[in-house]
Amino acid sequence: MTDVYVYRFTGWDGSKDVGTRSQRRASLETIKKFGDPIMESQIVVDDAELDPNGFFYGNVANDVDPTEGVKSEIQSLNLRAASRDNQALNLDEADGGAQKYMLQLESRELRKQAKQLQKQQCESDTDEFPQFGGSATTG
Repeated sequence: MTDVYVYRFTGWDGSKDVGTRSQRRASLETIKKFGDPIMESQIVVDDAELDPNGFFYGNVANDVDPTEGVKSEIQSLNLRAASRDNQALNLDEADGGAQKYMLQLESRELRKQAKQLQKQQCESDTDEFPQFGGSATTG
């Protein structure tokens, strides 16, 4: 498993209108068949998150719901970290000690990012639903 860049794109996306902006994201290789990538829409995902045609199927790519998008991003970060862990486990210390170390370092960083997002999500959930029992002033 490896990281893949996916993009939204302009071009044919199932409709007859050329120049239509796709609501899906795909790899550059896939986009070449349909149109032109929108470079500023780039996100990084694990290749396991692509369908067989090269389209990204996660919610974070389609910006469906902000809450779902954050959950999908956390899931993607954890999937990418697990991929690094698996690659590191398959390396011998003698042959790939430095590479193994870098994979483990990347995995820790990805998990750290996922935890930060989880923490931010929990804090925003708390802000949306304040706890009862605080001191309220009546006038």
